[in-house]
Amino acid sequence: MQHTFLEDLIIKEDEEAIKKLLSEKPELVNEETSHQVSPLMLSCYFNKKQITPILLQFIKDISLQEASAAGKFDEVAHQIFKNPNQINNFSNDGFTSLGLACYFGQEEVARYLVLKGADVNLPSKNGYHVFPLHSAVVGNFTGISKMLIENGAEVNVAQLNGLTPLHSAAQNGNIELIILLLEKGADTTLKMEDGKLPADLAMAKGFIEIADILA
Repeated sequence: MQHTFLEDLIIKEDEEAIKKLLSEKPELVNEETSHQVSPLMLSCYFNKKQITPILLQFIKDISLQEASAAGKFDEVAHQIFKNPNQINNFSNDGFTSLGLACYFGQEEVARYLVLKGADVNLPSKNGYHVFPLHSAVVGNFTGISKMLIENGAEVNVAQLNGLTPLHSAAQNGNIELIILLLEKGADTTLKMEDGKLPADLAMAKGFIEIADILA
């Protein structure tokens, strides 16, 4: 699938051109991109923070997953109130609303979703096996990570490539999270598919003291 014109404008961050295009053809905001996600989700994944609010102005029917990714708390709360059973549904690219909120650092939304019963141990169903805790830790979102752990998130879960939360925390040099993970039983001996331990990732990033602790 080729890039759509709107997709190209989002990537280029051409705000005025996007406003003009969607004013003339608002239906394009619902057109799937070449990445099999909506233009709004594309702006989130590409970290186009100036573009996301513009796209939101033209969206009439936003999904719970999109609202969670974009940090639209009021919309998330409204949708959960209308249909609480959708809280653990997956997006088109295989992530839960909680997983997306964690990935994009939307702490208020993530906390609300957990409060309303979102499963903290439900991985993505796109083959990557990414848990909410993976997303929060790899993004270095300490507050979200702590909240997930406090609400029962398993600490030794592994993604498709064997990456655990401790691997990511070590790679980020986040000593606060490393201590919390270890206190909750994180295993320092778990290896990725390439054989690397959390200590190896810390050492590669120059976090020598952390590597020594984990070793």
